Amino acid sequence: MDMRIEKTRRSIINAFLQLRSRRPLEKITVKELTALAEINKATFYLHYHDIYDLSETLERETVQSALRSIQHPEAILKDIRSFIHQLGDAFVSNERLIKILFEGSRSSSFVTILEDELMKVIHETDPEHTISQESRMMMTYMIYGGYFTYFKYCDMGIKTVLEMMERLSGGIIGLYDNAEDEN
Repeated sequence: MDMRIEKTRRSIINAFLQLRSRRPLEKITVKELTALAEINKATFYLHYHDIYDLSETLERETVQSALRSIQHPEAILKDIRSFIHQLGDAFVSNERLIKILFEGSRSSSFVTILEDELMKVIHETDPEHTISQESRMMMTYMIYGGYFTYFKYCDMGIKTVLEMMERLSGGIIGLYDNAEDEN
């Protein structure tokens, strides 16, 4: 990629994160972002359609980056407990950025993006693998339940909450596996 384009993109992202850490997405304007980034509005629009496009792009890139940091993504199909642990570690290392990007009105987009990106991980790991409706429902339940649990109890610390969620997820998976064995 051209160094000027990359420098401009970094400048836009840094300015956006600085603004986003202080106020809701809906209160950020392209005018103030471009002033802070020291670029003109036309340059911004060469890269993004609007502030929401920029935010959505960064949100997706952040989740993808966290998932790429998982050393054994194949564990999502072979050892889900291990995968959940690795996923927790990946989000701990990206906690500050995740909190900035997914605060306020953008909070629910986190789980939607996470579920979409996890489905891509499954497909990349094993393109032939088909996910049953029950497995998909369990995954959705764990993602959305984990998300709301985290935000309700995040004042206890991310590590503590993630460890509890990991244990709870292991219990849910164990119950599901036992029920399948009985059928």
